[in-house]
Amino acid sequence: MAVFIINQDVETKEPVVEVTVDKEKPLPAGRHRFRLVVMDDSGNPSQPDEVEVIVAEQEAPTAVLKAPKVVALGESFTLDGSASFDTGGGQVVRYTWTYVGPSLM
Repeated sequence: MAVFIINQDVETKEPVVEVTVDKEKPLPAGRHRFRLVVMDDSGNPSQPDEVEVIVAEQEAPTAVLKAPKVVALGESFTLDGSASFDTGGGQVVRYTWTYVGPSLM
């Protein structure tokens, strides 16, 4: 495990490293570049190789729909989706409402 800071080298003797992410301060969404230079036992460094990793929020938001249990015949009522949330750190920005039809009981 390694905490990466921009332009600060992390040296290991192992060929694999885990990029440790702080849950309180994760890498922001977007494209991030990582570089690897290896050295042989004679001290000769390689040319750098780089990869681009896309950090994307991939958790779906949760819809929470509130409505009155009973409404008088002929009266308007309100549907409320304001308790909906996105645990992945994003924000709910659109609500799509659909009348699905009468319940079949």
